[in-house]
Amino acid sequence: MSALQHAGPTVVFKARSNRLLAVALWVLAGLGLVVTLVQAGVPGLRFVSPLALMAWVAWALFWRPAVVVSDAGVELVNPVRRIGVPWEALAFVDTKYALTLGTGAGRFTAWAAPGPGAMGARRARPEHLTGLPESSYGPERTVRPGDLGSTVSGQAAILVRRRWAEQVDHGTLETGRVEETPVARTVSWGILALGLVLAAATVVTFAA
Repeated sequence: MSALQHAGPTVVFKARSNRLLAVALWVLAGLGLVVTLVQAGVPGLRFVSPLALMAWVAWALFWRPAVVVSDAGVELVNPVRRIGVPWEALAFVDTKYALTLGTGAGRFTAWAAPGPGAMGARRARPEHLTGLPESSYGPERTVRPGDLGSTVSGQAAILVRRRWAEQVDHGTLETGRVEETPVARTVSWGILALGLVLAAATVVTFAA
């Protein structure tokens, strides 16, 4: 269930690298299942809980996370939580370690948009420093590595900052309400419970 009632054009951002990692883990889990069935037959299914946990990790940690941007605000879909930040609640956007939304209720980090490592920053080219939203630039037009358009956090930040600026320019955002505007937070208890069950089953499997 969404933590924000989205309106207008809605963009869902998911990191391509995260999705590739999820697919790789699913392939490994599938191969493990095939090997288990070939070697132990149907009785071997009692040992598949680690493979099921791997598949859950792939989905919850790498496939599910997203940054959803609409005229209503920004929703961060994290592994077991959803955070809905209306534009009126947004105070700043940071990318030091990952896309982070600053609000009167605290700072909220997007699992779907981690900051770049050292290699990611070194791949920056001059064209990655131009055409960014004005709020991306620091003193003397400097740009933090996590704001570069070539990085995952930078791509997500550009989507957020551009839509935020549009809301301001169109006069649809009521400023000065950061502290009083609530941020919606929900926990996906079903997803969390399934992960805990699979983790417990895996521990029992290895202990047997």
